[in-house]
Amino acid sequence: MEMFCNQCEQAANGTGCNISGVCGKKPEVAVLQDHLLYGLKSLALYADKLGRNAEIDRFTIEALFSTVTNVDFEPARIGALITQCYALKEKAKAAAGVTLTGQVADWKPAADLAGMTVQGEAHGINTQHVNEDIRSVIEILMYGLKGMAAYMDHAMIHGKTDDEVMAFFQKALAATTDANLGLMDFVGLAMECGKQNLTVMGLLDSANTGAYGHPVPTAVQLGTKAGKAILVTGHDLKMLEELLKQTEGKGINIYTHGEMLPAHGYPGLKKYTHLAGNFGGAWQDQAKEFVNFPGSIIFNTNCIQRPSDSYKDRLYTWGLVAWPDVKHVDGWDFSAVIDKALELPGFPDNPGQEILTGFGHNAVLGVADKVIAAVKSGAIKHFFLIGGCDGAKSGRNYYTEFAEKLPQDTVILTLACGKYRFNKLDFGDIGGIPRLLDVGQCNDAYSAIQIAVALAGAFECGVNDLPLSMILSWYEQKAVVILLTLFHLGIKNIKLGPSLPAFITPNILNFLVENFNIAPITTVEADMKSILG
Repeated sequence: MEMFCNQCEQAANGTGCNISGVCGKKPEVAVLQDHLLYGLKSLALYADKLGRNAEIDRFTIEALFSTVTNVDFEPARIGALITQCYALKEKAKAAAGVTLTGQVADWKPAADLAGMTVQGEAHGINTQHVNEDIRSVIEILMYGLKGMAAYMDHAMIHGKTDDEVMAFFQKALAATTDANLGLMDFVGLAMECGKQNLTVMGLLDSANTGAYGHPVPTAVQLGTKAGKAILVTGHDLKMLEELLKQTEGKGINIYTHGEMLPAHGYPGLKKYTHLAGNFGGAWQDQAKEFVNFPGSIIFNTNCIQRPSDSYKDRLYTWGLVAWPDVKHVDGWDFSAVIDKALELPGFPDNPGQEILTGFGHNAVLGVADKVIAAVKSGAIKHFFLIGGCDGAKSGRNYYTEFAEKLPQDTVILTLACGKYRFNKLDFGDIGGIPRLLDVGQCNDAYSAIQIAVALAGAFECGVNDLPLSMILSWYEQKAVVILLTLFHLGIKNIKLGPSLPAFITPNILNFLVENFNIAPITTVEADMKSILG
């Protein structure tokens, strides 16, 4: 069986994985995901004409998110989504009262998984559109939709949605099948994806802060407390809240991992005294870290890797995450995870280092007068947003070295799991303002944007005129849609690494360079000199 997947930064040989995914994705899973995406396009042809349908919209979000890197590795689950997609397509076709023609509109999956897999081999990304530049922009759009679906899924769990955003999902998916659209049509759709994602990140910010309050600067313990333990990794705060409620008074301490670290800054979550601290670092280190966690472990969103047998028996998945032979929690009852934790030894008391999180837009703008005064006095010369996805590929020590070598009169904003490259270092402060401000998760790019826009307003200039530079790392599709959002806002001069996406052709790269002056990272010394002089 052949596969081809180039959607993440780990794409083999810088071009794409064609034997097995570096992420652990097997060819069967890859082609089933290609098949599901093909089915979503078929569904969208009718859903776009039908108008808003809550069932179809919710399914579209979950199906797209399931194809994001490191989410669903379970063939049977993907096959079930394909079957459900066809049923919804037929329902939309009947409700819309139209019959469309063409290969995509006529899509019908096989009745069994083996047949679906064979069909999936015909639906890979390289079979669509002859022009490689058009195909490149369509891939950017598709990966943007996947990333936006991830954020929309979290917002929907809180009951948040937006009709315009949902209409765009269907419009964009349907457009990818239209042979009459040209390059600039798809460029326009990609830019619109960035615009819609800004709305989605705003929805999610509103959902999280509405439920748990605005994050406040909080010291997070990296050591351990005596007691049984559960480790939560992923991104979903609602799932963490439910687990905290169900473990209250049971002698179980809850630890965060990876992108769950910012949860400690939310008043509505930090009020639980058994939210004990943060264990480990970014997603790519889970295999070597989880073996040392003496409790149960649960994934609530993407970033799962092939689990080791040493901890597989105490590992659980939830939501859209799945791995073959790993126990999955359906719904909101975490009793199986809790019972397993009670069986295991847990931790001794062993206090450790503390690190700060909780510098969301509300916290930073609450001291904006001090920040502005420090800039005007010359105490702060420059701001750097250093963040994004972490990953296993070589070259990411660049971000550690860059942060370490910055002058003492600069401030670092950071977000997402890329922060683990340097968030345990002591950067000191400038007049009481910490030099390292952890803004939050990857979706909290919304907070960073709000901070930048507010500072630009205070200094009566554009964001691109601020003493602010963005040094970003990427790994998967949520990073793609955040980059599209930054382009939508007209933000320029971004440095991106550790390598450029394999799905961007030279012509499309030139377009981005000419319009946004985006550039790959080079060396720390050269990049710092070009920014600071």
